[in-house]
Amino acid sequence: MMIQQITWDVSPLIFKLGSLQIRWYGLFFALSFYLGYLVLEKQVFKRENIRIDLLDKLATYVVIGTIVGARLGHVFFYEPVSYLKNPLSILKIWEGGLASHGAAIGILLALILFVRKSGKTYLWTLDRVVIVVALGGFFIRMGNLMNSEIYGYFTSLPWGFIYVRDGQTEPRHPTQIYEALCYLALFFGLLWYYRKNYLKMKEGTIFGIFLIILFGVRFLIEFVKEPQVAFEQGMTLNMGQWLSIPFILAGVGLLLFVKQKK
Repeated sequence: MMIQQITWDVSPLIFKLGSLQIRWYGLFFALSFYLGYLVLEKQVFKRENIRIDLLDKLATYVVIGTIVGARLGHVFFYEPVSYLKNPLSILKIWEGGLASHGAAIGILLALILFVRKSGKTYLWTLDRVVIVVALGGFFIRMGNLMNSEIYGYFTSLPWGFIYVRDGQTEPRHPTQIYEALCYLALFFGLLWYYRKNYLKMKEGTIFGIFLIILFGVRFLIEFVKEPQVAFEQGMTLNMGQWLSIPFILAGVGLLLFVKQKK
């Protein structure tokens, strides 16, 4: 029986003009912030009659926290030795190397600064920001697909992808698509829940749900994903899974705390 397969040979470049290169990953990365801003503006800030200038400040903190956190997360969690040899390469984010766990930590820290100036509580802010963070996760994983990176092990399933540009000759699990679809579903689910319950829900509810589902999905999909770096070979749980566990536990703990809170 022949294995059905999908040959994936898409260029990561949209176009190149001299030294200027426009990549799909960069486009999706920028699009995630732009659409996230629009969602917060129309679905949250206008709905709750909140000043738009606060949204501008929030967007600034989230963008900085995401980029810095994601880049440093990859550097420290996955390739510290490599970047220690050439520290200036840390700045070359266009070459790839962003960690979602680092982005999460970066956003959490950045929002502390926002809360101090906005008059909003930390959990109120997180409940709303994570809605569009889930949407951003969808676009980032689609960017990974266009780069032919972060894919899974060999599979005989009919939707297996052969990543030609990465030198693969056998079909692999398209784990980027698995994650992207889960994150997109999470975005719509959280947005629906917010619109139905924002006047009566307890602070921290959406954030707790987000942590459990997003990092739970990440934990499970890692079982069929190829290790990103060499030191993960032979590990019972890879780095992505070990980093996901504290976020999942934090989500469970937060929901228990919220449930008991008056």
